[in-house]
Amino acid sequence: MSKLLKSKSNYYYLVSGLPDLQKDDTKGFLSLQDLMIEIMPQLSTEDAQLLRLLYAVYDNRNFLILLQDKDAVIDDRGFLKSSDWEDLFQLLKEEDNPSDERLLPYFAKFYKQIKSEEDFLKGWSEEDYLSGLYYDHAMQSSNQFVSAWFEFNLNLNNLLTAIFCRKHQLPQEKLIVGSTEVAKILRSSHARDFGVANLFEYTEEVIKLSEDTDLLEREKKIDALKWDWLDEHTFFNYFSIERILAYVLRVEMLQRWRMLSVESGSQIFRELLLSMKEGIKINA
Repeated sequence: MSKLLKSKSNYYYLVSGLPDLQKDDTKGFLSLQDLMIEIMPQLSTEDAQLLRLLYAVYDNRNFLILLQDKDAVIDDRGFLKSSDWEDLFQLLKEEDNPSDERLLPYFAKFYKQIKSEEDFLKGWSEEDYLSGLYYDHAMQSSNQFVSAWFEFNLNLNNLLTAIFCRKHQLPQEKLIVGSTEVAKILRSSHARDFGVANLFEYTEEVIKLSEDTDLLEREKKIDALKWDWLDEHTFFNYFSIERILAYVLRVEMLQRWRMLSVESGSQIFRELLLSMKEGIKINA
């Protein structure tokens, strides 16, 4: 078991009050939005920022949507609401180095680049470029669990992308996200294990599960791998922020599957497959 650095805060009553979760649950848990409303006020300022990082994946999507259309309807799972975005975009327009605790630093970097540098993407999609900045930021967290989770998730997604690209003879250089050592190797490796088996311990397991031709079953196996990782890496964290963060991540997985019937899920994954064949990276 991996024993990671624990948060200083103890959340005995909060953790004790959270319903138990099982991998196949379809009901009995709060939505991500309600969970944030319930949990956030009970956290220390430092720990609230860690939770905010998990919800920032939806802020990323909203940021890109609002860059294209300031009146667009945003994903309400994000931490930032429409009124926050109005304030922050005004701040980004007016100041070269904006300072606001709601504004994660990579948003300002991306905004400055897109407004002042031509072809700064250099072949990347806006979504993938922003995702790379997001992962780089999250992996610098002083909380070892958070840093490790984002690195694991990035390496997992990148390996799956590399496997898909090899199978369908697509160039992977601009589809691999981030700047980890694993990401750098995956962009050019032709080895059977993609040259990362010594760096990413789940390589063989991921290669094996990627061979499943049932896309829904494969996605469930990927989520099961993530679930087991969370179990292992919070084994020694009983009433800490790490336990709470892992809980939120599990709810996110369960909510995703609750929203998809087998029929609608199959259609979505067919669309994902088609998009990736066309060279477009889709982040789950």
